[in-house]
Amino acid sequence: MRILSGIQPSGNLHLGNYFGMIRPALELQERGESFLFIANYHAMTTVTDAARLRGLTRDMALGYLACGLDPQRTALFRQGDVPEVHELAWLLSCVTPMGLLERCHSYKDKIARGIAANHALFAYPVLMAADILAYQSDIVPVGRDQKQHVEVTRDIAIKFNNTYGEVFKIPESSIREDVAVVPGLDGQKMSKSYDNTIELFGDMKETKARVMRIVTDSTPLEDPKDPAQCNIFALYKLIATEAERDELAARYRAGGMGYGHAKKALFEIFQREFEPIQKRRAELAANMDYVEGVLRGGAERARAEAVKTLDAARKAVGITGA
Repeated sequence: MRILSGIQPSGNLHLGNYFGMIRPALELQERGESFLFIANYHAMTTVTDAARLRGLTRDMALGYLACGLDPQRTALFRQGDVPEVHELAWLLSCVTPMGLLERCHSYKDKIARGIAANHALFAYPVLMAADILAYQSDIVPVGRDQKQHVEVTRDIAIKFNNTYGEVFKIPESSIREDVAVVPGLDGQKMSKSYDNTIELFGDMKETKARVMRIVTDSTPLEDPKDPAQCNIFALYKLIATEAERDELAARYRAGGMGYGHAKKALFEIFQREFEPIQKRRAELAANMDYVEGVLRGGAERARAEAVKTLDAARKAVGITGA
């Protein structure tokens, strides 16, 4: 089984990225051949500073490796190091209906938030389809908000295959329903766009300050509380052990515990789980030759597959001979 994941280097990694994308990718690398790309071309729709894009791409590689990605099991690479994907995106564009792209929620949401409409933003799902199909992927782990893009990929691949012959494997999305949406400080989905994140590699003092800003209701300290309705507990249960979850839930229901106590408990388990990862990242940052070697090796493995797929697609459409 071949697994394909990608993440945009459009900001600092946070808990939403970790539970929605990083940890599922690490778990899936135990199940098959894994390809993971840093989507620096996709990030150009929002990041327009070249130095910042390079820095964010570097930080993304450091983050995944620090969190436990195994370069022997997962080909980690920069999207921009596989140019075949862009020619493939053009071939796919030729069978992609405009209406399919116009219905994409992500495009409409970004326009509604004031992001300037351009071709790249509109055609984003076609490049994403090329990213997925280039490696003949079986499984694509995504957040629920990206599921539609995998469905678009399937539609494009089926249309291409019906038009030109069987070239592409039809992928399936994989969504962990228990962590598909990670709440931010304000209760909305945790997102860099909302500035409501808890960063994985931020300063611990700043992290503690952000945890203390999590929005809660006005239930008095002495009253029982429902953990299922609390943003603090929603984050706590993602990190804590089952026994820790049960213990804190019981304290909620018993009363006599304020939200400040729950925030302190959340910060303590965050520090326990992610401080070692932060130390590992610092070690990797001091050895960037190793990190660059991992990225180059991953790109070589990815290109070997992308070349085969592109050759098949070019022959199918008549660009090259049979």
